[in-house]
Amino acid sequence: MSTQQLPVVVIGAGPVGLAAAAHLVGRGIEPLVLETGDRAGAAVREWSHVRLFSPWGEVVDPAAEKLLAPAGWTRPDPAAYPTGGEWAERYLRPLADALGDRVRTGATVTGVSRAGRDRIVDADREQQPFAVHVEYADGREERLLARAVIDASGTWATAGPAGGSGLPALGEEAAADRITYRVPDLRDPAVRARYAGGRTAVIGSGASAFTALAHLAELAESEDGTGTRAVWILRRGISGATFGGGTADQLPARGALGLAAKAAVDQGHADAVTGFRTEAFERAADGRIVLVAEDGRRLDPVDEVIVLTGFRPDLSFLDELRLNLDERLKAPAALAPLIDPNQHSCGTVPPHGHRELSHPEQGVYLVGMKSYGRAPTFLAMTGYEQVRSVAAAIAGDLDSADRVDLTLPETGVCGGSGLFDTPDAPQADGGGCCAAPEPDLLPLVAPAAADTPTEEAPAGGCCGS
Repeated sequence: MSTQQLPVVVIGAGPVGLAAAAHLVGRGIEPLVLETGDRAGAAVREWSHVRLFSPWGEVVDPAAEKLLAPAGWTRPDPAAYPTGGEWAERYLRPLADALGDRVRTGATVTGVSRAGRDRIVDADREQQPFAVHVEYADGREERLLARAVIDASGTWATAGPAGGSGLPALGEEAAADRITYRVPDLRDPAVRARYAGGRTAVIGSGASAFTALAHLAELAESEDGTGTRAVWILRRGISGATFGGGTADQLPARGALGLAAKAAVDQGHADAVTGFRTEAFERAADGRIVLVAEDGRRLDPVDEVIVLTGFRPDLSFLDELRLNLDERLKAPAALAPLIDPNQHSCGTVPPHGHRELSHPEQGVYLVGMKSYGRAPTFLAMTGYEQVRSVAAAIAGDLDSADRVDLTLPETGVCGGSGLFDTPDAPQADGGGCCAAPEPDLLPLVAPAAADTPTEEAPAGGCCGS
């Protein structure tokens, strides 16, 4: 069998991985999607309770919709905002069903290389197919050959730590019983009881932190949540841009998310601690957690800690491939300057495609959130355009692959899903940040209208979450 007759292996059956498969099918190329979870969209389902700040019209890929049409799929209202669960159940599940046995679940990729060539060997390298090692949930192992590999495995499985240096804080792992690295689902009675009436630290400054603050404020106002308090830990200072684009945001639900977090603080449900870089987790005498900063400051004990400092790509199974990655972001080197969170929000990222996603190892592409490395500025629309271009390049249609065109909403906070459950958010037409004062617990005051930004640093900003 020639290399061209082999399938393209797609790693990950999330939104971008399934879109990649749909684009490949549309070009007559056979994909094989390998998903480590027990069903398509497994990672999305883990935040099923969180509402996206992008509407349905921006989270359905055109090639996927074309593939779904023969099955009688009805596209949801393009102006409505799905939750993660709705996105998975109403779009990703039907799309995986349409792809049929091209999608394998319970299949974890443990390594990718060139067949018969480790990363050192040059001889005849590009003529060899890719060898993909897979371990299945039942313990079986398999070696698959592929003409190309598209890694859309995302970053969900590897959350950033609380430590301000990028490493886990001292005592962080020992305090795991009181820490979560995801936005908790407060609809679940057991989870709700864990946070109700307690004092919770939320570490992070992006969309996920906004969501957690809004959810905790909602809990505090409920009958069973009396006494619930949040302490919002920021590594940077407070500015007019902290809460995003607000009413000026071209993604209205994204702007509403920042306003909801601000309301949580203004209404007294949360206090903010700025310029706090966590160095250690210590246990109080009653078992609660005391957070200690790098400068020695200590906060009053908290019952729970929600760490929302972003995610990181797992590159371990790609170690035998010759990748050219930016040293800071761990994103493809040609893409990194275009997505640098020091310079860009998700809406100011220039259009890009297969050329920016290419590596010295021809035929391998990191796409979707995985392609952004540690940058939190990703939107689904960007991933869909990436895989359209990559599929065209694999098919040899370089004219189409190079014709990259994408218009993104510019203002507001980027970096993830997050609007709390207000699906009827108002609609709108599409069309020296790191200085930290001596931090104390402080209430936040709404910026004047003139201070509302037209362009916001991404979630995490220039100093990290």
